[in-house]
Amino acid sequence: MADESKPVYLRLREIIAASILDGDFSDGDLLPSVRAFAATQGANPLTVAKAYQSFQDDGLVVVKRGVGMFVADGATRRLREMERAHFIENVWPPVAAQIRRLGLRIDDLDMAKA
Repeated sequence: MADESKPVYLRLREIIAASILDGDFSDGDLLPSVRAFAATQGANPLTVAKAYQSFQDDGLVVVKRGVGMFVADGATRRLREMERAHFIENVWPPVAAQIRRLGLRIDDLDMAKA
């Protein structure tokens, strides 16, 4: 579920990141063009360009002029490390607190039930 309080370009960035981490795009793969991705997401192309630019600034994508944007070598590993750090620092603490608050056990969290 998308967090509507986040700027659109950050939500688009999360979609792209998830696609890379899920293996839809691997290191070296061509990403959809700004216009194509904007069309599939119902977003403004300038907003998509801003999301792509943030990946370029982080060294996760490279631009080949006249060809397109590609997932950089090592980007999947670096992105996974970045997302893990974010999860551990920002997402997990309130989840762990809620688990303790509710007295849940590991058996209660059986992934097969999900």
